[in-house]
Amino acid sequence: MRILSVHNKYLIRGGEEESRDSEERILRDGGHLVDSYEEDNKRLSELNPVHLAAKTIWSQESYQIVADKFAKANYDLMHVQNSFPLISASIYYAAKARDVTVVQTLRNYRLLCPNALFFREGKVCEDCLGKAIPYPGVVNSCYRESVLASGVAASMLIFHRALKTWSNTVDLYIALSQFARDKFIEGGLPAEKIVVKPNFVSPDPGKGFGGGGYALYVGRLSVEKGLDTLLAAWELLDDEMPLKIVGDGPLSKEVLAKTETNANIEWLGRQPMARVHDLMGQAEMLIFPSNWYETFGRVAIEAFAKGTPVVASNIGAIAELVEDGHTGLLFRTGNSADLAVKVNYLANHPNELAAMRENSRATFEAKYTESKNYDRLMEIYAEAKRKQNKK
Repeated sequence: MRILSVHNKYLIRGGEEESRDSEERILRDGGHLVDSYEEDNKRLSELNPVHLAAKTIWSQESYQIVADKFAKANYDLMHVQNSFPLISASIYYAAKARDVTVVQTLRNYRLLCPNALFFREGKVCEDCLGKAIPYPGVVNSCYRESVLASGVAASMLIFHRALKTWSNTVDLYIALSQFARDKFIEGGLPAEKIVVKPNFVSPDPGKGFGGGGYALYVGRLSVEKGLDTLLAAWELLDDEMPLKIVGDGPLSKEVLAKTETNANIEWLGRQPMARVHDLMGQAEMLIFPSNWYETFGRVAIEAFAKGTPVVASNIGAIAELVEDGHTGLLFRTGNSADLAVKVNYLANHPNELAAMRENSRATFEAKYTESKNYDRLMEIYAEAKRKQNKK
């Protein structure tokens, strides 16, 4: 097949970009022609607010770029990873004008929530879920802490709901977990158009063997990721289990301050992926303390690939990925005392921890390898084309 891969890049590279790059690579390795159309949020500073608002709702520039690509070559399918805010949903109409099949991966909750997270003031918020006009997100300045920016995000949703863009121009959506699929259906997307395909890890980083004597956190240093819960838990541990933190973000100053008062916490900042995987392989456990409805949790399956159990909050898709007592432990979301109890338990039960290491690696091999993901992606593309042909 010839595929157009579309993505609006974020200012800070994260799991979404890793997943998208891996997906493109396995498609090319499978013999498919993959072209890319990208925009980068580094351009945001170049645009005045009025121009940016207009592009977010309907980018004629993006429409024309995609239309020109379809006019010059025969594409079988357009796979959109993220179109917000610079590309916009206008590209779906360019694809439909040329009868190109459209697949959209749902990597966040942007189609249901102005800030895409269902998270406000340190806790889960569903105030906009199911509302034709997501006014709470504007009133509460949910996107970029700005009424204006939130109004633009909400206007984009209102405009395309009125056009029935989400139901009429996308042939198939890919949710990353059953939890996310259920939430999108609750928000009004057509159930028959949403399938589940998890992320994967490629290349296989190989199994680690633990023995490092530390716990590991990898991810954005932010409130929705549960950093406050994590740091508080490390003040409550019975044992002096070292904690290594990899990542950067808004709470970096708080993390740095905590390293100065707690000798068991070490902040390593951002690290290359090879170094992250090495740290995962040596870690006794990975901590995943998220407070929001993760659509997936890529770092958890990276840990599984290394054979490292995950201690995760019991919320959203991550609670679906981690099987309590088998590939890790679940703790009550936002409860630092319960997190400390679970870390203490694993630190003092080496036989159970060893069994979880084997189970974690086996789970990766059964569900999250490149070959299994490629086969599932081909099934989804075929289903999307069948749905388009029935119209």
